[in-house]
Amino acid sequence: MFAKYPYLSKPMRIEEEIQQSRFKDEYERAMINVLFTGNWLHNLNNQFLKPFGLTVQQFNVLRILRGQYPQKVMLNVVQARMLDRMSNASRLVDKLMAKELLKREACQSDRRRVDIWITAAGLTLLEEIDEKMENFQAVMQKLSAEEAQQLNLLLDKLRE
Repeated sequence: MFAKYPYLSKPMRIEEEIQQSRFKDEYERAMINVLFTGNWLHNLNNQFLKPFGLTVQQFNVLRILRGQYPQKVMLNVVQARMLDRMSNASRLVDKLMAKELLKREACQSDRRRVDIWITAAGLTLLEEIDEKMENFQAVMQKLSAEEAQQLNLLLDKLRE
């Protein structure tokens, strides 16, 4: 599997990954494991998107806009729906505009309102990514559908 997906490395337990043999308790081990694994998945995503010239945050903005297509969306709506809420949505929009993947327009009646929408080039790029995304998501296929569902329930429970 690793030869087929070069961005995957040989799996190791969290103890081996961070070279720590003991934890205070299972709660500490779980928290460190979730943080480490989240960063690991984020880095895999970055490596996957790099050939497309996108960051994870830019990809997230494009996916949000595709979901609203063909409607225009207010910038603050995009910001509220982003996975990384600490991202500077205005800066991301500027970079995506420079790549001609989206357009932006100030509302004439309300200068504080900025509408954005995805372009045909943005939609085409997302289609190209979608074709290759299945290979990238193979990492999640290590879990059965039931295990993935249980993981989702546990992660949702942490945020309650």
